Amino acid sequence: MHFIWKEWKEHIRSKGLWFSFIIVVFISISTLFKSSSLSFEQGIYVLLLNLFETLLYFIPIFCLFLGAFSIFQEKEQKTLVMLLTRNIPYSSFLFKKSIAIHSVLLVPIVSWFFLYLVPTKFMFQVDLKSYAIFVVSICSLCLIFTQFGILIGCMSHTKMQMIGYSIFIWFYFFFIHDFILLSFLPSVSYENVKLFSMVYFLNPLQASRMFLETGVGVFSFGHMSKLLQSFMWTNPTFFFLGNLAVLLCLSFTLAVFLNRRSVQHD
Repeated sequence: MHFIWKEWKEHIRSKGLWFSFIIVVFISISTLFKSSSLSFEQGIYVLLLNLFETLLYFIPIFCLFLGAFSIFQEKEQKTLVMLLTRNIPYSSFLFKKSIAIHSVLLVPIVSWFFLYLVPTKFMFQVDLKSYAIFVVSICSLCLIFTQFGILIGCMSHTKMQMIGYSIFIWFYFFFIHDFILLSFLPSVSYENVKLFSMVYFLNPLQASRMFLETGVGVFSFGHMSKLLQSFMWTNPTFFFLGNLAVLLCLSFTLAVFLNRRSVQHD
């Protein structure tokens, strides 16, 4: 609880969190107004997909920077060393710190989309299940990229390193990951398509997008080729949950390891 309260006090005074939140609010409102001409019954699905695709460009980079700055600030102000001299394990510190950072980022996001539901109900026939899936998809991106940001904060010794690592991870998941898989696409067959799909859905952008599209009923599993059926060999929800679990555990484990090395180096 101490970590959460400390994180709240630090971020309330910072401009980064408020700047990010204002952009999310602005994008949400502008997308709602642009969607005002859509039909009352089906417009909600178009709104959710358009809003998700737009936020996809901003939320990852914001979460990377905010997560990285939170850890880097602890190192810069030497509060990290002071905490660790009390014989607090690295894993315990990073776990509590991660929970605190996630709470600071998720509470405003969830609160905003709860309020956003009010004007949306006046313009469209809201499907609460689809809306909940949309919010879960956004929150999963916040969790994953914030945890990667924490990893970056543990890796970085300078602000330039931190900025460079953050931009690289953002660029990797947006472009490089899919570009690498495209180079292997001609070699995909029935024998290795499941492995290809697992690597493909390790990208949180693709996993959350597919989870949302199937959840709102836009993506249909009917009339698919046999190869595509093999590619979608399980429910997208399991791809989504697997992606969330693997990337959170991976980034946290690496952060514990690299944070230990960083403190020993200092």
